[in-house]
Amino acid sequence: MKLLTGALGLLFPVKCPFCQTILEDPEAPLCPECQTRLPWLLGREAERKVDFADGCFSALAYRDRVPEAVRRYKFARVRACGRPFGLLAAQCAQDHLPQRPDALTWAPLSDRRLRERGFDQAELMARAAGAAMGLPVIPTLKKLKHTKAQSDLTDPRKRRANVQGAYALLPGAEVAGRRLLLVDDVVTTGATLGECAKVLLMGGADRIWCATLAQARGTGEEGKN
Repeated sequence: MKLLTGALGLLFPVKCPFCQTILEDPEAPLCPECQTRLPWLLGREAERKVDFADGCFSALAYRDRVPEAVRRYKFARVRACGRPFGLLAAQCAQDHLPQRPDALTWAPLSDRRLRERGFDQAELMARAAGAAMGLPVIPTLKKLKHTKAQSDLTDPRKRRANVQGAYALLPGAEVAGRRLLLVDDVVTTGATLGECAKVLLMGGADRIWCATLAQARGTGEEGKN
């Protein structure tokens, strides 16, 4: 098995998701240079208010090398980015959470976008984050309709209207009384995460926190769902 892993490492070396440098340590989420250069959010900077959630925590600001890495993940379909992005979101959440969640979940794509992309970027991040935190990852939500990409809308009111009623609780989803960590890739106004959190609370969840890789500021530059 070790020989096979080594051979695969030579054929498909693990790269830093932010600069594409081959990683000396394939288990590391990023290279040493990006570790020092990325726009990390520290302390209160990492926190963002999201309606219906008890907190939203983001590891990075959505600038410098971050936007291109997110676009590469979603639109060039580089699935391997899901693990490092999930690890960074998990670390940030662990640094800020006041309590340990019972489980992780994610803000899902519409069926149409899932077919187009072939994977759900938030789900891959949630599963990596859950493994790192030693917590279960459970599907809880379904997107009922294919909405306009949030990044095409700069007005916060239009963003909220765009996702209103777009999500529903999955039949049989076990959320009652549970503390959940809701994962997504980028938070801007928080409209998507807020709508998801509302549905989870209406389903009986006790508390909702959110974790993302990056935090944007509604400039229209964030990655499209």
